Amino acid sequence: MIDHVSVAVGDLTRAAAFYDAAFAPIGLTRLVTRERSVGYGKAYPEFWINLREGYRATPGDPGAHICLRARDEAAVSAFHAAALAQGGEDSGAPGPRQAAMTTYFGAFVLDLDRNKIEVVTFPKAG
Repeated sequence: MIDHVSVAVGDLTRAAAFYDAAFAPIGLTRLVTRERSVGYGKAYPEFWINLREGYRATPGDPGAHICLRARDEAAVSAFHAAALAQGGEDSGAPGPRQAAMTTYFGAFVLDLDRNKIEVVTFPKAG
């Protein structure tokens, strides 16, 4: 249904370094680098960071978030740890959660520009 998403960043070089590290555990890599944007994905750039001159994040919870899937709980935890190591802010530690229709394992972070990113996996019933 959704082809791609993008988020605004104030410093493209700094944001790209953050996402290079945070996305590695979930298998997303930098596929496109342009003067004002960087695209991440597996085979096609599905997640973009776009430079916005003078962009300043607002304090508090941004309200919206983008959720990406991971292969397993270890990848979710590794994403969270990598994001925090790069200066991201914890917005929900890795752990089980209840969604509207099922349970899942997920983690939330705020990136360096306070974009909220969630990574989830849906464990198979045991």
